[in-house]
Amino acid sequence: MPPGCARRSHEPAGLPPARVRCAYAGEVSTLRVLGIDPGLTRCGVGVVDVARNRTATLVHVGVVRSAADSPIAERLATIARGIREVLDLTQPHVVAVERVFAQHNLHSVTGTAQASGVALMLAAERGIPAATHTPSEVKAAVTGYGAADKLQVQTMIQRVLRLDALPQPADAADALALALCHAWGGGVSAQAHVADTSLTPAQRAWAEAEKRSRTKRVART
Repeated sequence: MPPGCARRSHEPAGLPPARVRCAYAGEVSTLRVLGIDPGLTRCGVGVVDVARNRTATLVHVGVVRSAADSPIAERLATIARGIREVLDLTQPHVVAVERVFAQHNLHSVTGTAQASGVALMLAAERGIPAATHTPSEVKAAVTGYGAADKLQVQTMIQRVLRLDALPQPADAADALALALCHAWGGGVSAQAHVADTSLTPAQRAWAEAEKRSRTKRVART
């Protein structure tokens, strides 16, 4: 770790550190984002570290599953336990959740909305800022095309995170895409969904660094 960089004391062993503040640089070097693709049967979770130059590193990816024949309360409790474990393990700076929108299958969208509510509640319990992003917003951020298919999203995620294979299943890939979308475009640099007053000092430093970087690019042009 470079001199002057403080590693968080609660950083879990075995995970790459999310460097919060470097004294020599005076700003955040890495933002850790947890993306959540909500669902009752499969809830995708993906955590990435994203640097100011937009390079990203995989920290954690997985799927929280619940049995379809279990009562809804038990299924939500299972989803909550799984998300809590990821939050405790990875200690993200911000959480990004897919925004629920109307579908023809009312039963499906109801379950998705319930799982989304659980994810947002758990973030709020820990004082972690949370944001929501639409599927088209996520696809556009990751692939440049808002109507990209699953394979296109998975392929770009594999390339960006330098993975040996396509991220599977699709729910896990979607969670990683959500995390990247938030960090790259809809995250603390834009602060589209998170009020400045709810940001941690690390996130405010990141936002200021991004703002200065954009100003310099505009000045050069």
